[in-house]
Amino acid sequence: MKHLEEIKTKLDRLGKESGLKATESGDPIPSRVEIRYLVMDILSVLFPNYFAPKKDASLSLIEARLARQIAMACHFSDHEVSLDPEDTAREFVEQLPEIKRLLLTDIEALYEGDPAAKIRDEVIICYPGFYAIAVYRMAHVLYEMGVPLLYRMMTEYAHERTGVDIHAGAKIGEYFFIDHGTGIVIGETTTIGDHVKLYQGVTLGAKSFELDENGNPIKNIKRHPNIGNNVVIYANATILGGRTFIGDNSIIGASTWIIESVPEGSRVFYSADTAKAMEFWGDYGSGI
Repeated sequence: MKHLEEIKTKLDRLGKESGLKATESGDPIPSRVEIRYLVMDILSVLFPNYFAPKKDASLSLIEARLARQIAMACHFSDHEVSLDPEDTAREFVEQLPEIKRLLLTDIEALYEGDPAAKIRDEVIICYPGFYAIAVYRMAHVLYEMGVPLLYRMMTEYAHERTGVDIHAGAKIGEYFFIDHGTGIVIGETTTIGDHVKLYQGVTLGAKSFELDENGNPIKNIKRHPNIGNNVVIYANATILGGRTFIGDNSIIGASTWIIESVPEGSRVFYSADTAKAMEFWGDYGSGI
């Protein structure tokens, strides 16, 4: 048993030297298991009979359990967070009707946009894209309220389950369509209009990171692209940069690489037969 004691000593020492907050303080941190249960319970309230609750899914208990997780998240944060956990949880629950309204538009977009969907119920039961959007809609509310950490725990759970990585900070309009879903990445400062369709492998990401005087990435700046209304982005397209705008009513073809703005009504595709990776129809955009 001596070798086990030595290993434990080494592990403890490495933990103390790591600078990780939970290791140093020993304070409780938000529970990943509880957050997953809360996601399922909230979905079961939004869409009764489609999602089985893990515990009692009454609104009062959801509110109380969420308040406990908010309290731990605020305590655990590296910066001071002046939120009342009970008031914040109550405000979140009051937003559930609006979350459901938005999700009903997403269901409609998926049903109308995918010939394989025979009934709307199929979207709720079967589609990973809808599941990822549903969790994002919840997490976005917490993000906007300034609740630390919990929003990321929610969206990473959806990422784990679906392969769709939507940061809760992204701003996404109504009638959002994700088909197939696998490999989609949507960055924190992305803005997406109404009636937008994304297919598998699409990346809406940052072109580069500005660094501070110490060489660390500067946070809280616009890094990700802006997608207009009625835009379709096909599989494996990559669109980067905080000053990149995709105009309304545009179609972005599969496997394109875009780091410059695209005007309204554009059709962009990848052409292997030319020296350019992309060709545009219409006037050229304002660039980055």
